[in-house]
Amino acid sequence: MRALPAALPAALVVAGLALPSLVHASALRCDNKIVSEGASQVDALAKCGQPVAKQSKTEYVTHKVKEGARGETRYGEASTEVTTSTTVEEWTYNFGPHRLIQVAIFRDGRLVDVRSGSYGY
Repeated sequence: MRALPAALPAALVVAGLALPSLVHASALRCDNKIVSEGASQVDALAKCGQPVAKQSKTEYVTHKVKEGARGETRYGEASTEVTTSTTVEEWTYNFGPHRLIQVAIFRDGRLVDVRSGSYGY
């Protein structure tokens, strides 16, 4: 049986400590406040203020819905295409030259993702 290298347990501890930060990867950090995934735009405005830029677009998704009794799938059943729309907004926050620019992505008014850009100005 081989012994583990001495550095391996320390590396595992460091990796384990980094995991909690991955859980909140889709959170917007504004000073000491956090806007978590699922939060509303109103919550983001209250905690982070107005973004430096906003972009808005409408996305359309079409999917087929089978028409059958109690959700049973049968060959030859009719299906209907249903198109739904969703509003996607990207809010850009610039927190200065020592922090990365953050782009908060809202779908139908709820935070779904946060992406980092280059350093602010």
